[in-house]
Amino acid sequence: MSLSKNFRKKYGPWVLVTGASSGIGEQFARLVAAEGLNVILVARRADLLQTIVEELRNQHGVEAESIPLDLSTPDFLDLLLSACEGKDIGLVISNAGFGLKGLHHEIPLEKLSEMLDVNCRAALMITHSFIPRLIERGRGGIILTGSMEGFFGVPWSAAYSATKAFVLSLGEALWSELRRHNIDVLVLAPGSTDTETHIAQGIAREDLFGLKPPQEVAKLGLEQLGRSPVYVSGFLNRQLIRVFSKLPRKWAVASMGAGIRKVILRNRIRSRNSESFT
Repeated sequence: MSLSKNFRKKYGPWVLVTGASSGIGEQFARLVAAEGLNVILVARRADLLQTIVEELRNQHGVEAESIPLDLSTPDFLDLLLSACEGKDIGLVISNAGFGLKGLHHEIPLEKLSEMLDVNCRAALMITHSFIPRLIERGRGGIILTGSMEGFFGVPWSAAYSATKAFVLSLGEALWSELRRHNIDVLVLAPGSTDTETHIAQGIAREDLFGLKPPQEVAKLGLEQLGRSPVYVSGFLNRQLIRVFSKLPRKWAVASMGAGIRKVILRNRIRSRNSESFT
C-alpha cells in the first residue's frame, strides 16, 4: 500500500494504535509502519504486542513500542500518557473494543460495564487527552473504529450497538470541531470482519455476511482519513445502511434484530451439539 506523499508529513512521525494485538488494530499498525511511521501499540496481551513490535522493527526499520494496558481499568490513561511522553504523536487510532451478543438482561452486568469502559470511556478519554497535542502541532488525525451497528439500535446486541452509536456521534462532532485546526477525524464503520471478535461472541465465520479481511478494512480507513467524517467499509454494507435508513425506523430495527437473533440461536445450538459429543 502506498498512501499519499502528504501522509507521513501530516500524521507522523508517531502513530498510536489501541487494540493493536490482532485484527484491524494490528493491521493499522503494520500498514503505517510500512509507510515509515513509528508506532506505539496498545493492548492487553503483552506477548502478542512484543512479537508484532519486533516484526515491525525488523521489516520496516521503524521505531516501535508496546504498552500492555487494559483500557477498562480506572488508571489506564495516566499509564498511557506517561508511556507516550516525549513522542510526537500525529495520528491517534482508537480501535480497541469488543462486543457482547444476547438478550440485554441476560448478559452479566459486569461484562456490560467493561464493554462500556473499553468502547466508550476509553475513546472519550484518549481523544480528550490527545486533541490538545494535535492542535499544538497544527496538524494530525484521529481514527475511531465504530461499526455498522452504530447506525441503529440492534436487538440481541443492544449495548454493543449503543456503544458504537456513541463512537459514531463522538467522531462526527469531533470532525467538525477540529477541521479548522487541520486535524482530520474519521469514524471507520466496518461490517463483518475476519477477526477474533466474532469468535469471542460465539459466532461462526460461515454465518457472517460479506466477511472482509482486517488488512483490507484498515487500508480503507487510512485511505479515507481526511476525505469524510464517516466511512462504511464494503459496497454492499454501504448500500444496506442506505436502504435501512429509508425504511421506517421500527422496520429497520426489527430486520437487523431478526438477522442477529437467527445467527446467535444457530450458534448456540451448534455449541450444545458440540458439547454433547465431548
